[in-house]
Amino acid sequence: MMKRIILLMFMLTVVVSGCATTEVANPDGKKGKDIGKKDSSKDDVVKIDRDKIREGSLSEDQIRAQMASLFHDVRFEYNSRDIAEGEKANLRKIADWLLKNAHVTVLIEGHCDERGSNEYNLALGDQRAQSTKNYLVSLGVPASRLETISFGKEKPACMEHSEDCWLKNRRAHFVSGK
Repeated sequence: MMKRIILLMFMLTVVVSGCATTEVANPDGKKGKDIGKKDSSKDDVVKIDRDKIREGSLSEDQIRAQMASLFHDVRFEYNSRDIAEGEKANLRKIADWLLKNAHVTVLIEGHCDERGSNEYNLALGDQRAQSTKNYLVSLGVPASRLETISFGKEKPACMEHSEDCWLKNRRAHFVSGK
């Protein structure tokens, strides 16, 4: 209970001070097999400026399909926020696509495995999302088109207690919406 109060006070301080540039998500109350499932009732996270879609360019459905096939999770080593060399080729492909589709903005989710405190994992998830964003910005993608959020360990992709599963949970995930 005390940890939740401290976390709430910290989050309130960040919001009031206006210093935060990243959203930090609170657990959404889902448990067990419901954790990590997308809520299709929410608004699209990938934002497409319909006014900028020109005749002859890709439709919204085509954009979403391309993103689903191209935007693969970025994996991280244990307790690390650094982009591994093996992940950079994936991010270069994503950056190239984003530069060709200038009307699309993306939300990058930072995730962690189950080890560590909630506070530590929220901070590490934020660092992972920011590292991913910063790398894409270094490749020419405007920062204004990339939003970040941290879920810490609250939305695991895998529920097993093994290194293979933990690796799947240590990720930056690109949300493609509905």
